[in-house]
Amino acid sequence: MNIDLHTHGKLSKKTEFSLDYFLSMTREASENGLQAIALTEHFNTRNFCDMMDQLDASFDYKEDYYEVEGLRVFTGMEVDVSGKGHILIIANRDLIRQLRRDLEKHTEHDSYIPLSSLLDHTEGWPALRIGAHPTRSSTPLTHHDPQLLARLDALDLNAKDLYEAGLETADQVRALADRLMLPVTAGSDSHQPLQFGSVINKLEQRCETAEELRSLIREGRYELEISPCLHVKVKGAQMMKELLKRSMVIA
Repeated sequence: MNIDLHTHGKLSKKTEFSLDYFLSMTREASENGLQAIALTEHFNTRNFCDMMDQLDASFDYKEDYYEVEGLRVFTGMEVDVSGKGHILIIANRDLIRQLRRDLEKHTEHDSYIPLSSLLDHTEGWPALRIGAHPTRSSTPLTHHDPQLLARLDALDLNAKDLYEAGLETADQVRALADRLMLPVTAGSDSHQPLQFGSVINKLEQRCETAEELRSLIREGRYELEISPCLHVKVKGAQMMKELLKRSMVIA
């Protein structure tokens, strides 16, 4: 099963969720050879719960994913932690909704939840927990306690970072993962359809739940693929995103 483990369903945090825009994303994902994606929208995006409500009303939900025109869309969330850093949590929609409620007091920069508290809160959940873009200069995870980072399930090799910082990013992320004894997974970080297919995780089998995803990844039963077209895909997506943001008068 080909899956992208870091994606977004909105152009930016400040936009309202659009089902039409979301479908343009999922269709492009399918056209780029993906059978599944994890929808890891920012936890403090505008009207997160409204997005979930619209998805519930529009698509069948099976195990831990929405069935969207043949594409499996696993539910998730990208959470900011205090002291910088983002964590991807992929789990059943009920757990994602619960986590969003629990984080209501932690949505602003000066009130983000500590990494230790987030890990404690989600410990034992049937969930996949990934350290997002851990070497990105603006939101690194490298300054956090290694013992905390080692409690994650994987680290994210992010297409945006590969584009902006070069392919040496892969070496940096893998070196950090080796020190923590964690696997590395691929995430396009797509906010715009053109970015899909830039990186892909090729799992040995299809998965129905976040726990199954976690098990396969922890066991190393997958391959990570970086597209030779990554540079063009990400550059095109970023240019289109900026044009769309200007047309929608979004800062």
